[in-house]
Amino acid sequence: MPISRRELLAGAAGVVVAAPAVTLGRPVEAGTGTDIAARVSPDGRWIAMDLVGVLWVLPSSGGPARRLTGDLYDIGQPDWAPDGRSIAFQSYRDSSFGIWTIRPDGGGLRRLTTGPYDYREPRFAPDGRRIVVSSDRGGSYGLWLLDVASGEVTPLVDQAGQQEYEPAWSPDGGKVAFVVDNTRIDVLTVASGVRQTAVTVPAGRVIHAPEWTPDGAELIHNVSGLGRSELWRGNVPLVTGEDVFPFRVSWRSPSSFVYTAGGEIRRSTGGRIGFVAPLSVTRPSYRKRQRDFDSPLPRPVRGLGSPAVSPDGRTIAFRALNDIYLMPIGKAPRPLTRDLWWKSDPAFSPDGRHLSYSTDRGGKLDIWLHDLTTGADRQLTRLPNAAAVSGSWSRDGRWLAFLDQTGALWTVEVATGALRQLFTATFEPGRPTWSADGRTIALAAIVPYSARYREGLSKILLVDVATGAGRYADPLPDRSIQTRGDDGPVWSPDGTRLAYVVASVLWVVRVDADGTFAGRPRQVTDEVTDAPVWRGDDELLYLHNGTFRLVSASGGAPRPVPMPLTWANSQPRGRTVIRAGRLWDGTSRRLERDVTVVVEGHRIASVSSSPQEWDGRVVDARDAVVIPGLIDMHHHREMQGYSYGARQGRLWLSLGVTTTRSPGSPAYHMVEERESIQSGARIGPRYFGTGEAVDGPRIYYNFMRPTFSPAQLALELSRAGALDYDLMKAYVRLPPVWQRRVIDWAHRHGVPATSHYHYPALNFGGDQMEHVGATSRFGYSRTVSTLGAVYPEVRKLFVAAGARLTPTLFTAATLLVDDDALATDPRVQALYPPWEYAALQAQIAAGRATDQTPTRENLARQVEHLTRLIRSGGHVVNGTDSPIAANGISTHLNLRAMVRYGMTTYEALSTATRAAGEFLAEPLGRVAPGHYADLTILNADPLADIANASDVRAVVTNGVPHTVSDLIEPFAHVSPPESAVAPFVRRADDPHWWHDPHWVEEGRNACCAQTS
Repeated sequence: MPISRRELLAGAAGVVVAAPAVTLGRPVEAGTGTDIAARVSPDGRWIAMDLVGVLWVLPSSGGPARRLTGDLYDIGQPDWAPDGRSIAFQSYRDSSFGIWTIRPDGGGLRRLTTGPYDYREPRFAPDGRRIVVSSDRGGSYGLWLLDVASGEVTPLVDQAGQQEYEPAWSPDGGKVAFVVDNTRIDVLTVASGVRQTAVTVPAGRVIHAPEWTPDGAELIHNVSGLGRSELWRGNVPLVTGEDVFPFRVSWRSPSSFVYTAGGEIRRSTGGRIGFVAPLSVTRPSYRKRQRDFDSPLPRPVRGLGSPAVSPDGRTIAFRALNDIYLMPIGKAPRPLTRDLWWKSDPAFSPDGRHLSYSTDRGGKLDIWLHDLTTGADRQLTRLPNAAAVSGSWSRDGRWLAFLDQTGALWTVEVATGALRQLFTATFEPGRPTWSADGRTIALAAIVPYSARYREGLSKILLVDVATGAGRYADPLPDRSIQTRGDDGPVWSPDGTRLAYVVASVLWVVRVDADGTFAGRPRQVTDEVTDAPVWRGDDELLYLHNGTFRLVSASGGAPRPVPMPLTWANSQPRGRTVIRAGRLWDGTSRRLERDVTVVVEGHRIASVSSSPQEWDGRVVDARDAVVIPGLIDMHHHREMQGYSYGARQGRLWLSLGVTTTRSPGSPAYHMVEERESIQSGARIGPRYFGTGEAVDGPRIYYNFMRPTFSPAQLALELSRAGALDYDLMKAYVRLPPVWQRRVIDWAHRHGVPATSHYHYPALNFGGDQMEHVGATSRFGYSRTVSTLGAVYPEVRKLFVAAGARLTPTLFTAATLLVDDDALATDPRVQALYPPWEYAALQAQIAAGRATDQTPTRENLARQVEHLTRLIRSGGHVVNGTDSPIAANGISTHLNLRAMVRYGMTTYEALSTATRAAGEFLAEPLGRVAPGHYADLTILNADPLADIANASDVRAVVTNGVPHTVSDLIEPFAHVSPPESAVAPFVRRADDPHWWHDPHWVEEGRNACCAQTS
């Protein structure tokens, strides 16, 4: 809803006048809630509830709910003051969780906490003068006392190495119960500081939300796991067989309480407390633009990846159009290899004689050296069962530092190829850079705020080359390196300065020889800045909205660097005639027989049963089934940590996927991939994508954009326009007020906007939500319960808004436990990198060693929601989140799960064809005249058995046929490397828990759990 100037100005002073949402869109009456919390007022007359992030009050007997807060406050966990005159709640109004209070009549809205730290789960003390909250301000989650009058915050419980949260006061105010690390409830006696464990969770369960009984003798709490979510009293189950939400019970009398479960507010004595909450959604109304796949005209290359400058400052190397280009400044660039292998990360040797880069021409991604005089290439790294990327030269030219696919830091000796793992894996770190004396390596690495939630800041990790010890430096206070990739830090050649990007602009700081800051960082640019590299000691080259710029290290006006490289759409010529024995056109509920599909160039010219003979190249599919090429609407092609290289596009095509869309990728790498595919320089599916998702101040993945101010958001949007994003993605920590701005900008530019949240995004006109229940800043989902259930208000909102849902059914991997044919298919064996194939097989083995019943019940509930959504007029489009989910095969696992648990094969296939094409507003997803010639040729009928959708014989993409054997051939016979490497042992004195290998590995598979 619009926020008035009065409210905005009052908010700056700490007191805000509340305003109800203005219903401008389609009304929706919500009578259920998914993961809602409810609290009874002290006098028993009212209930406060946090439905869809809005605070409501309703009569305790049930009835109409009255809204107290607007859509921008994103509130949760309400709690009444003991005198009933105010309600405290957590709010994500201002880029971090803060504690606010409001009167029950909607007046007197007041913010009590500010700053970069999160404050959650407010609980009034019985005296009404204090509120106990959980906060990460101490380096882990602990409990803090907030003085209501002054706003002063003091520590109560904050033990290092533990996460302490979800507090509850005893009725007499003498004790506080709280959860520790999801595993137990401790009780603190406030006066003495004595702490004892009261309840321990059973194995395989998670504990939440303690609340004292009125006599203060026992605790009631939520226990979930193993397919159940229940209320327990002490160690005894109290409410079972229900989908109990993970929030505190609220006492109505000494013998009865209210709790939330099954989408309802329920009484412990039986029955439900009904409510009706008026919401609204706004259907988007704008004209979607289409990507130009037709024009033969040349256009400037914008996908310029990982630039490097030669030691003499005269030549730039960069990645573009599936090649490494060398460009003498002022002259035309030339390609280095002109082959179809993957290439990345060029770097000049300090003597200027060699260029290093990563390529999979040897079977997997390794570092190769190109002699700039002779043109000869040699493979430098032969790391067993691992990739080698992001190479960087030491100043003496003897060593390269690089990363493997896990994020571990290595060095390789140039003369001998000797390898050494220098530092443990961190989650998706940035490219390393050497100090001038070769004793320190710096790189960007994540530092989470706590172990409870994964987000944090990308800081500068300084690693001692001799000892392997690591320490962190802040690029700026409470700020983050922009992306952990090519945005720095980068060391000046003389070792006296580091350069990096923060808040979308360039900064330079003077440093000692070991990287210790020797001054304050200084801002150098005020325009969008990416991928800075030094050109000598006093000048930097960087990317600005798809162009090169030079700027003095001391600042001043930047200078453009001409880059006369263009690309054009590939233009397949001539006619291709596909004779199909059977055909599914994407709309009919049955197959047609003996159909001829005529392709002229890259579009379908005709589809007919005519026996007419046509000239042209003939694809004989008379014993096969032709269907539209499959579309994966959610993946991350350029995601760090998987290192598929050239295998990835071939894998998708071999499994019948001819179009993919990424809702989050490193921006320049996304554009490079898109231009490479469209120009025919790389083999892979048609590609739609966005750059880094726009996030709030805290981030997790390397390709999220931390955003700190409205001015910076304007810079981010200018990059999106210049690089021609196909959609906009708002990520989990972006506050609603900025998400609304992203949606408005996207629609003005003719592209859709998506996120992990359904509300208030759908009232801002958001087009789509990713995942049934996604990674969330709340720690739980508002669209699906822990057990996988989705309640009617969610479906109503989606249907009314006309919004799309991309479900990404991660738990569909459970189907591999019974039938692993996809996981052992020759396509997968050839086109998965060896470490990914091993991880897939390990996942299946782990599944077979555990009871899959709870997982499958959860999956069935999610599919039930999708089926009801479609049959209610809603829209579902298939997506997988690969490579986090099993790359390629997850498309088929999603389809199989949909059919197994309730959809028809027609409904399931439509999510990956016609429905996706319609949402893209492109001629895709159907076999019809005028549509792009993206087709899959199957050996059997997928409408009869959805498993047949993976039985691919060949594909046609953009009018070009590819057989499965042709696609896998380059990787079908790869010899394993021969190098021996000593095992790495993490330093025993490493104090950073986020360096633990288990945390890093879990991070690769973290999306999309409901917790943040």
